Amino acid sequence: MNAEAGFEQGGEHARLARRRAAVMPSWLSAMYSEPIDIESGSGRHVWDGEGNRYLDFFGGILTTMTGHAVPEVTKAVAEQAGRILHSSTLYLNRPMVDLAERIAELSGLDDPRVFFTTSGTEANDTALLLATGYRASNQILALRNSYHGRSFASLAVTGNRSWSPSSLSPVQTSYVHGTRRRGTMLEGLSDEEFTEACVRDLEDTLDQLHGNVACLIAEPIQGVGGFAAPPDGLLARFREVLNRHGILWISDEVQTGWGRTGEHFWGWQAHAANGAPDVVTFAKGIGNGLPIAGVVARGEVMDSVAANSISTFGGSPLTAAGALANLDYHQRHDLRENARRVGAVLRDELRSAESLSSVAEIRGKGLMLGVELARADGTPAPETAAAVTERARERGVLIGKGGLEGNVLRIAPPLSVTEEEATEGARALVEALRAATPAS
Repeated sequence: MNAEAGFEQGGEHARLARRRAAVMPSWLSAMYSEPIDIESGSGRHVWDGEGNRYLDFFGGILTTMTGHAVPEVTKAVAEQAGRILHSSTLYLNRPMVDLAERIAELSGLDDPRVFFTTSGTEANDTALLLATGYRASNQILALRNSYHGRSFASLAVTGNRSWSPSSLSPVQTSYVHGTRRRGTMLEGLSDEEFTEACVRDLEDTLDQLHGNVACLIAEPIQGVGGFAAPPDGLLARFREVLNRHGILWISDEVQTGWGRTGEHFWGWQAHAANGAPDVVTFAKGIGNGLPIAGVVARGEVMDSVAANSISTFGGSPLTAAGALANLDYHQRHDLRENARRVGAVLRDELRSAESLSSVAEIRGKGLMLGVELARADGTPAPETAAAVTERARERGVLIGKGGLEGNVLRIAPPLSVTEEEATEGARALVEALRAATPAS
């Protein structure tokens, strides 16, 4: 069935959208001028409530890591659901301990300890709690253009104004340069020059603060920020400066973790010259859609909390069992390597769009690719990004948007995507870009 048919018929999609608007917040974002109802999925494809099939190149905001309805994962969830759904951290929970051991082993951190939460927002909130308590400071460093979640504290370290509704804050945040060049005074710098400028900016910022800073929180590739990334090694240079001041490094791996970049298992490993982070947060892909996330930290930092605490839902038997099966599938099929190999195919296909006047940059790593769109005068073109997402949907491909101005296409299929699917999806996206690019 053609992906436009449901809208032409003014069918159930429209009725469901009206029901949603009547009972849910006006600020709750939805993709497309006429939102679609995703009802089922298999592998890298999803179907909406009216029977239209799409290649899913956004994966529930980079969450569907191994694919939709993976039999091994659904079997593990069903079997665990038949035993017990929930108990909380007040009791021993074998799937949670098994998963914590696996994540600790994979973390690359010294003496790692793992705490489970239900979302990346909660994981970043926990990381900030650990850092501010350990350092007895509420001063935080974050990157410009960042996004770390929707809680009060995580919004307070979010540098992307589109997602930060309040200037009120439980912490004092200072933002430093680290990713964006286009449209800033750092435009045109080489990677080496950009890195040096950012290190000087960090040092200058620290000179203006009151000594005891708790941490730097940084995404190795900024997700909501439009897949903007620092040059490899920049965060390692930051680490040199942080170490001189005793400042902790939190790596927000909610979107970059689990091999999505293709190069490494964690995004921070592209910046590992001066050691691992003190804290790593994770979410999304580990659960493949199940609500599980968490924090892995050096034991000294994790154990510094001087109070009782629990997690009611974090690492529940159900979500931990599903995440274990998902991680097993990921490692057995070497999906990090698949992300590297197929990501290169996807990027090569997208390069045919580089000549279009609307395409300012194609960037990213592995299966985390962004296409930044601009007008003829070089200013951001969010209207073109919106048009491309619509045209791509019409051609049966779902993608996302991001960036400071909403002008970056976010392309992130499941890590199990095949070369054939990558080629098919990329060619549809190039067609969508051509159709949406204004005539010169």
